[in-house]
Amino acid sequence: MTPLIKALSQPAIYAHPVDRVEVIETHISWILLAGEYAYKVKKDVILPFADFSTLEARRYYCEQELELNRRLAPELYLDVTSISGSPDQPVLGGDGEAIEYAVRMRRFDQDQIFHRLLADGELTPRLMRELAERIAEFHAQLPAACEESEYGSPDAVLKPALDNFTEMAQQNAPTRAGELDELREWTHSEGKRLHELFATRHREGFIRECHGDLHLGNIARVDGRPVAFDCLEFSAELRWVDVINEVAFVVMDCIDRGRGDLGYHFLDAYLQVRGDFAGLALLRFYMVYRAMVRAKVQGLQAGQAQQEGHDERAARLRSTADEYVSLAQRLIHGEPPVLMLMHGFSGSGKSRVASELLASLGAVRLRSDVERKRLFELDATEDSGSELGDGIYQPDASQRTYEHLAETADALLRAGHPVIVDAAFLKQWQRARLEDVAQRRDVTLRIVDCAAEADTLRERVEARRRSGGDPSEATTDVLEHQLATHDPITDNEADALVTCDMNGDDEADNLRQCVTRVTQSLQID
Repeated sequence: MTPLIKALSQPAIYAHPVDRVEVIETHISWILLAGEYAYKVKKDVILPFADFSTLEARRYYCEQELELNRRLAPELYLDVTSISGSPDQPVLGGDGEAIEYAVRMRRFDQDQIFHRLLADGELTPRLMRELAERIAEFHAQLPAACEESEYGSPDAVLKPALDNFTEMAQQNAPTRAGELDELREWTHSEGKRLHELFATRHREGFIRECHGDLHLGNIARVDGRPVAFDCLEFSAELRWVDVINEVAFVVMDCIDRGRGDLGYHFLDAYLQVRGDFAGLALLRFYMVYRAMVRAKVQGLQAGQAQQEGHDERAARLRSTADEYVSLAQRLIHGEPPVLMLMHGFSGSGKSRVASELLASLGAVRLRSDVERKRLFELDATEDSGSELGDGIYQPDASQRTYEHLAETADALLRAGHPVIVDAAFLKQWQRARLEDVAQRRDVTLRIVDCAAEADTLRERVEARRRSGGDPSEATTDVLEHQLATHDPITDNEADALVTCDMNGDDEADNLRQCVTRVTQSLQID
């Protein structure tokens, strides 16, 4: 701890009420939690990715941090405060010549940071989905990198990914050498294979000035809602990235913490808003990249701790770095591709089951109610004003919707993702189109049939219509039409069928049993 930080750790230094000062150290900064405020002071360091070695540089990056973070957390970021006086007797906000600068923030409860909520069992799918919707809206509002920009170009994507390995090789960790060589080779070959897709994403406007460091330690529940803070201010190259790169960081972090289900809830909610299914061909590459970034940072912190004589802390940090390397190795193999078709009448609980399955299996969901509206440039919960068989529910519109679902599912399977198509699939031609995809891709097919009594279906459909806010526009008239005109499952489809009893009021138990049945059926194959 430097003399300045020691002095700023004393409550008497502050003009506002402070009982005690809590100090948090990262590899590039000190954060002082003092009363109702937090002060972030950048370290005088030079690292491969950041240079804070001059006072002017630290002032500049404090101002950058303030400006960039106000995009997502304007309620937290207040100003840049100068520190005058001397390191032993600093003055916050004084008129004298500045010796240092700090970003002043509104303090929030540290127990509300997402990684702590997760450890305490309080990080819920609902919070993750709310976060995803906020990030999706944020990404949509950002301007895209211009066509001439090098940000997000294939070379700009691959270089930092490979640089991670060069920098980690300098951290004196020979026990990881073989693993790092394997991951470097995978990263290099995948980067070359995906070269044209990187270029396409750049041309199509998916490179944007993102948060840049979006993991669970930089997200908090503030005033009851998720707020992302502490964005990456020191490198435009690492901030101007593909939006799916940013999404991949959240998913990877959840998987690392043993809660991949929360990561896939986040991914699903993001996709429902943005519909960026094409970007998922890059998800695994970026998850591995983000895991290696975290491994590198932990290694850097371990080196700093070692230099400062904190051997025990250094050992813990190196162990964490090793765990990230092991995670990256697991990620390069992915989940076995499988295609699941939800099946059932309106009100049978298909979407709830699909949500549980995607979280359990690490799958991507295509929801027909959402994708149909997207095709007609409507928001997911927007009322189309269509009646049964009219508007967006005309036969040709349904044909177009199921063709879109089939084409997107095919692309996702080709990219190596398990896929759930959340639609009624009450007509055999609808199922046949997706069954052809499974056969062509040579993947396991499951038809997940959600069954409930007709009166139960009617009650649920009516209740959903009254409550609103759901992408489905099904009415009891639609349900009656379904009951009268559906095509039964054929003998050829029976082997792929998994039936889930969705009767009764114990929805949680129904969902658990259904996920278990589907999972067990996949293990048979």
